[in-house]
Amino acid sequence: MLPIAKILKSNGIEGDVLIGLTGIDAEEIKTTEPVFVEFDGLPVPFFIESLTQKGSTRAIIHLTDVDNLQDAEELVGREILLDAEDEEDEGEDFTGWTVFDGPRLVGTVTGLEDIPGNPCLCVDPAAGSGEVLIPLHEDFILSADPSTRTLVMSLPEGLV
Repeated sequence: MLPIAKILKSNGIEGDVLIGLTGIDAEEIKTTEPVFVEFDGLPVPFFIESLTQKGSTRAIIHLTDVDNLQDAEELVGREILLDAEDEEDEGEDFTGWTVFDGPRLVGTVTGLEDIPGNPCLCVDPAAGSGEVLIPLHEDFILSADPSTRTLVMSLPEGLV
């Protein structure tokens, strides 16, 4: 789960709440996808019925099933979370990144083949043979450095 906002206070008597955004703009929040609020250590899904931006870091939102002041007050102080897997599914653009298998240079990423349940990097190998597909799976990734655009992986033997 990825925290995107904190519920600062209730707003009115209809269940609206004022949120402080952290690391995301209000325009980036998809109202078609659920957000989560943690209760007793468990993430509970809510849909955003309305969202009104207030300045650059705040917004007033109305969540499903939060219909009165008492419900809104129960949310105050809690974080709003997004499912990190949903964010990953949108796909980091690794095009142009250099891929290493440990210390060994594999090649340069030319794109992403979005195979359902198994996204793969299209890599133009340094050895010059044809393009290879490398599964983009968290178990294979050792490190990713956006500043140097390098992806260090631990790939199964024989994959490349």
